[in-house]
Amino acid sequence: MMALADKTLVCRDCGREFVFTVGEQEFYESRGLESEPTRCPECRAARRRSRFGDYERGPREMYPAICAACGKETEVPFQPRSGRPVYCGECFAKMRDRR
Repeated sequence: MMALADKTLVCRDCGREFVFTVGEQEFYESRGLESEPTRCPECRAARRRSRFGDYERGPREMYPAICAACGKETEVPFQPRSGRPVYCGECFAKMRDRR
């Protein structure tokens, strides 16, 4: 394995130089990505915004519920349906840890 070093690359969109750091290279390697980035971080962010919309998410709508395990009042980020148990964050974490 070769020792990694920071690399200076040129953005294909804006033509500016940017540094592809050792940390970024390690991240790419850990994900199995073989190609180096072709856009600078600013152009990557702009492209992501244009593809996925540049909107700010507002606060999540929360719904009141009663925890099926402990009976405590709680709020959940989905509309509870009758017949389906709803758990507070604490009880949900305990159930998830048992798996």
